[in-house]
Amino acid sequence: MSELTQRRKRPATSTTNNSGTVNDSASDGISQSNENDRDRDDERDNDDDKETRLTLMEEVLLLGLKDREGYTSFWNDCISSGLRGCILTELGFRGRVQLEQTGARRRAIANRKVMLLDDTPTGDVLLNEALQHIKETQPQETVQSWIEYLSGECWNPLKLKYQLRNVRERLAKNLVDKGICSTEKQNFFLFDMTTHPLNDNVHKVKLIKKLQDSVLSRWPNDPRRMDRRILALIYLAHASDVLENAFTSLSDEDYEVAMKHVRELLDLDPDQESSKYDPKMETMWAVVSAFNK
Repeated sequence: MSELTQRRKRPATSTTNNSGTVNDSASDGISQSNENDRDRDDERDNDDDKETRLTLMEEVLLLGLKDREGYTSFWNDCISSGLRGCILTELGFRGRVQLEQTGARRRAIANRKVMLLDDTPTGDVLLNEALQHIKETQPQETVQSWIEYLSGECWNPLKLKYQLRNVRERLAKNLVDKGICSTEKQNFFLFDMTTHPLNDNVHKVKLIKKLQDSVLSRWPNDPRRMDRRILALIYLAHASDVLENAFTSLSDEDYEVAMKHVRELLDLDPDQESSKYDPKMETMWAVVSAFNK
């Protein structure tokens, strides 16, 4: 994973974000009533988003896209592998793949193979392509290997057939189809490039607020109490080097608190954490382990 960078100090400001200033004692004192409120809010969020529900891949790309320019940073060399991690995590959450069983003797999560659980189409072309590759591959491979194969970043020419091509462009087209982005052509002197500026920033603002709240006003102290998709998004956005894009609007004080909580998540041991969750979460923790190397 890319290293967390130290934010530049800005002049003190009296302006605070909507979540307000959050200190450690406040975050430690989350009550049961707040937890119930959080659950109800999650249900409302899910109901509101039924028409435009985004996959993890689309959310990560949306965080990485520049609002007006409509493309990701040319210097970001992490988002390609990060999006492949999103694909594997999404397949795990949807019950299409799982890690092989360990038996009596527990094995490191990074060494466990990805097993096909259900080859029913997901309704997403990229997910279906990855699922088909996993189905046709014998012997099975680890999550680390699949991230490399799907990214085309492997030395074995026999594995290049597994590369998923034009992933960012295809995900951007999904965002266009959902009314979130538009399509334009921009000239960069030597070449023309298709870009996808934001057409409707409501979804991105809502996504950013959800991420900010998860590490500020709704920080639960115990990751097991976090919504699994938000937890996965934090890890995958960090692996894709786009997580800090969600925190640029925070005050300096809130930014420090948010990054402190993010660091706490990044310091967790995926092997230990995977045993505490539903089996559908094991693939996510294997992805986290792969990016930790």
